[in-house]
Amino acid sequence: MPLPEPRKFTPEEIARLKERVESALEKIRPAIQMDGGDAELIDLTPEGVVVVQLRGHCETCSLSPMTMKLGVERLIMEDVPEIRAVESV
Repeated sequence: MPLPEPRKFTPEEIARLKERVESALEKIRPAIQMDGGDAELIDLTPEGVVVVQLRGHCETCSLSPMTMKLGVERLIMEDVPEIRAVESV
């Protein structure tokens, strides 16, 4: 039996979720910026996938996957539980 299609968020819901994701990023951004990097919200899909880009020193840092997974993704998923996944570009 196939899994049901995930619910898609409306444009209004996406706008509200983006605000909450930005608030979550503001919590972690100072720590990332202390190391010369930054995190930018690129998109939030109707399926609930957040797309974030690490910038600055984070782009070339060997620890950026850990920063993404243990820092950015964890915080977003805690603060905005409706989000299904966080991906980096």
